Amino acid sequence: MEKIVERFLSYIAIDTMSDPKSTTVPSTDIQFNLLNKLKAELESLGLEVRLDKEGYIYSTLKSNTKKPAPSIGFIAHVDTSPALRGGCSNPQIVNYTGGDIRLNDEYSITEAEFPILKKLVGKTIITTDGTTLLAADDKAGIAEIMTAVEYLIEHPDIEHGDIRIAFTPDEEIGRGADYFDVKGFGADFAYTMDGGELGEFEYESFNAAAAILTVKGKSVHPGTAKNVMLNASYIAMEFNSLLPAQQRPEYTEKREGFFMLNEMSGDIETASLEYIVRDHDRLKFEEKKKLMQSALDYINAKYGNVAKLELIDTYYNMGEVVEPHTEIIDLAVNSMKEIGIEPIIQPIRGGTDGSRLSFMGLPCPNIFAGGHNFHGRFEMIAIEDMKKAADLIVQIAKNAVNLKY
Repeated sequence: MEKIVERFLSYIAIDTMSDPKSTTVPSTDIQFNLLNKLKAELESLGLEVRLDKEGYIYSTLKSNTKKPAPSIGFIAHVDTSPALRGGCSNPQIVNYTGGDIRLNDEYSITEAEFPILKKLVGKTIITTDGTTLLAADDKAGIAEIMTAVEYLIEHPDIEHGDIRIAFTPDEEIGRGADYFDVKGFGADFAYTMDGGELGEFEYESFNAAAAILTVKGKSVHPGTAKNVMLNASYIAMEFNSLLPAQQRPEYTEKREGFFMLNEMSGDIETASLEYIVRDHDRLKFEEKKKLMQSALDYINAKYGNVAKLELIDTYYNMGEVVEPHTEIIDLAVNSMKEIGIEPIIQPIRGGTDGSRLSFMGLPCPNIFAGGHNFHGRFEMIAIEDMKKAADLIVQIAKNAVNLKY
């Protein structure tokens, strides 16, 4: 599986940043630069490939067993976070023996800030040069799937059922499942290869909503403003003060939910606050939305119906769909243990395409891809952990032959 590094480096050199403000599908044409490359690679392996106009790739490594094995999907996304530009053309490969990792004159990955480094001593780490994303999220997942598929093709003695492959656009901006063809994909269940450190396995996610507050104020000359002016920006700030400060991302962990002010703009006449709302517990999630509505009611009662709040559910906790299928969970967990990986089972403090796909009829837990410090210049990944992820895909394919689903 030595090709995994070569693949990964070729993928991360291609900038595939998605754009949340775009109205096109996919949100950026540059994603097709990688999608077309992947289509050609899959075809070179002898597989049939469908790349649709929305930017989704579907392919199948056909079954080589007479046993009634389930059809398993493996999914990764091609786009990268808009938080920082991609196109990592100058990565660093470090034989890590401990200490801080210097990226450039300005930035370093320090043990003090990133204690995960202590787990990576003795491994070979790929980092950025401090100017771009690495894009291990999720090009590591792509490289792992491609490498595992090639390995299965080269080792026909390994029995497996149909292996469905999908690469999606726009996951980072919450649109990765918008046009996913679940029926055409043809999998009984799937795994997204989109998690973090070695061993992570997640079949629970947040329940998620977007919240947009819009306030209309009244602008008059400040010299005659008394009892007349309504400053929309101040009112929006007052609304925000009614939300619990301790329920922000920077103060929460594990199963704790949060409100996050994601974007704000305003003047005296108009102000807007955009939030994301998250909680693993559906009841607490609904309570958070009710709290925002109560804050809105208070503001409107005080100032006279100057504000409106739009609440849009974006995805739900995939555990509701996945947990009844214990065989899907056990298949991944037992396969990890068999190849020497200690499973780290925890809820995702976020969402993956699998969150929505599960509710679209495709139960879809999330498996580690091996990366760390996603969505920024301090991103890194150990080569050994990528190889383990590819090994795990092969092991799952082997073990699924005897799975009753």
